[in-house]
Amino acid sequence: MALRFEISNYVFHFLCQILGRFNRARAAQLTLPHFISQTPLFMPVGTKGTIKGLTTSQLEEIGCQIILGNTYHLELQPTSELIDELGGLHKFMNWPRGLLTDSGGFQMVSLLHLADITENGVTFQSPVDGKPMLLTPEESIQIQNRIGADIIMALDDVVRTTITGPRIEEAMYRTLRWIDRCIAAHKRPNEQNLFGIVQGGLDPVLRDICVKGLVERNLPGYAIGGLAGGEDKDSFWRVVAQCTAALPEDKPRYVMGVGYPLDIVVCSALGADMYDCVYPTRTARFGTALVPEGILKLTHRAMADDTRPIDPTCVCMVCKKYTRAYIHCLVTKDAMGSQLLSYHNLYYMLKLSRDLHSSIIKGRLPEFVCGFLQKMFPKGDVPEWVCNAMEVAGIDISSCCAPFSSLQD
Repeated sequence: MALRFEISNYVFHFLCQILGRFNRARAAQLTLPHFISQTPLFMPVGTKGTIKGLTTSQLEEIGCQIILGNTYHLELQPTSELIDELGGLHKFMNWPRGLLTDSGGFQMVSLLHLADITENGVTFQSPVDGKPMLLTPEESIQIQNRIGADIIMALDDVVRTTITGPRIEEAMYRTLRWIDRCIAAHKRPNEQNLFGIVQGGLDPVLRDICVKGLVERNLPGYAIGGLAGGEDKDSFWRVVAQCTAALPEDKPRYVMGVGYPLDIVVCSALGADMYDCVYPTRTARFGTALVPEGILKLTHRAMADDTRPIDPTCVCMVCKKYTRAYIHCLVTKDAMGSQLLSYHNLYYMLKLSRDLHSSIIKGRLPEFVCGFLQKMFPKGDVPEWVCNAMEVAGIDISSCCAPFSSLQD
């Protein structure tokens, strides 16, 4: 269905077509200005306009659809003004497919000292000269307009879910006030899709208020923020389930900061569409590969003479051409080791996305989920939170779960 709707005298054009469903799970097609994407989809994080160690041609080769860029880092260097002068981030980094930029708020709070959030914006200490600087909702949008990504994120008041008390409520209501300032500042609505971010911590009442407030603004898409910050998994999936149930059917739903394969499978079953995380590439730089059984640490001594590929079932370039022993020799001594593992790990994540999409289309999501869980938990010790989430998602995984009583015994 083609979406056309007006906000503050602007007209957005965004195509979100649901191609298939299985209970709450959806497989969709997103038509963005630069690329047509299939969901569920995972977005690698290219902090400064690059995925460390990989070329854009390699990313196309493994099926990457959208790359996430960090507004804060891009504004520091090379600056959004220079990127704009050189034709936008797509041209600057030679990437023909989709781009999403975050608002910069999370980096301000998590990476910098003396960050202070007020109604005006985020005041933080400059990493260059230590002087106080201010990021407002208006400035965040202006920077992202210059960068030129297909999807841009509203500046929100970021609070980790492990924080409790009145600060959570304050942040949620401020996030709703800031979305109006972001909408008013957005000068390229026909070229860039502005997503709002649902906040509210682990409080279902606050989450519900935020969802309703954002939906009233009729935005092109919605993100679920404030998760993947240390909360317990049972709380995590319940927030995702609540938000996906309340968000519009015809708009994409993006769970921010989620990159563990198990989390993506669970969230997709609950009706989420998009994910991003540094995890696949960061863990690669520490010598760890993602495999169907979980992880494989190539730094272990046992890998030194292992002539098998990382994953015998994987058809990526790395698994076709290199052995565990070879990569073991590289991971702690040569940049090539992390490059090869980053390639493999991203291939794994992108294939997982494609497999989720096709299993939903074919009406075989339960079979896919059970196969995924059986490989990761061969003893049937599937975490209870996963079992609870799948029950809400309407997916029977009893065939791959041992009774909890026998596990405890």
